[in-house]
Amino acid sequence: MKDKIIQIKDLVFEYQKDENEEEVVRAVNGVSLDVERGSFTAIIGKNGSGKSTLAKNLNALLLPSGGAVYVNGYDTKDEEKLWDIRQSAGMVFQNPDNQLVSSIVEDDVAFGPENLGVDPKEIRKTVDDALKSVNMYPYRKNAPHLLSGGQKQRIAIAGVVAMRPECIILDEPTAMLDPHGREEVMDIIETLHREGITILLITHFMEEAAVADRVIIMDAGNVVMDGTPVEIFSQSEKIKAVNLDVPLAVEIGNRLRSNGIPVPQDIIDTEGLVDFLCRKYK
Repeated sequence: MKDKIIQIKDLVFEYQKDENEEEVVRAVNGVSLDVERGSFTAIIGKNGSGKSTLAKNLNALLLPSGGAVYVNGYDTKDEEKLWDIRQSAGMVFQNPDNQLVSSIVEDDVAFGPENLGVDPKEIRKTVDDALKSVNMYPYRKNAPHLLSGGQKQRIAIAGVVAMRPECIILDEPTAMLDPHGREEVMDIIETLHREGITILLITHFMEEAAVADRVIIMDAGNVVMDGTPVEIFSQSEKIKAVNLDVPLAVEIGNRLRSNGIPVPQDIIDTEGLVDFLCRKYK
């Protein structure tokens, strides 16, 4: 039986829509799921589906209105375990500018370990290793505000990596980036996963979700689909019913099949589709 690093049990999260009104919005509606240690899970859903609210509950940035969340066995409602929770599951946000706190790259990456009380003698190596892991070591003396969006996001990821979490939760980390920046950040995320870090990626890009081990689709605060990328993206009509698209390769594959070309259902990325067509029609 595989170890669960995150356990979510009947999680409910509600908030008041307006301070002057009594209307309560239920953003997460009784969600239960586990995340296996070392896995790569993608959570997708349209705006307002509850995916980002769920992510913030996993890092104790938000606390459950009902149910419970456990990170490495720690209940997120236990204030005495807050640092243990956040060291176990680091968080990277959509806008890297909100996560950068210093005027020099290496100082920014050192901020987390310093606050965790890491021995100053160890911090130098920790920071260097974190910067090398995201291919930003040559920029260690630079000012973060002079970097590109993709570079800033890699620095934000390095800041989390420096705290040596077992799990990294990324809340739409590529949403503000151009295609090149998105590719850079996804390369880093996949590398970190191969090195053994548990990845939980919140995204609205279907191609990003397709590289995960597991895809969860949320709608109106509920989990409506949960499975491997192939299992999920082979159900195009069900995905479109919750106002989401499928990866481009899946859409093309569907159209080719409707025209008599037997594209296998398990082809869900562009590389696989091109390879299949080249082999079939070489």
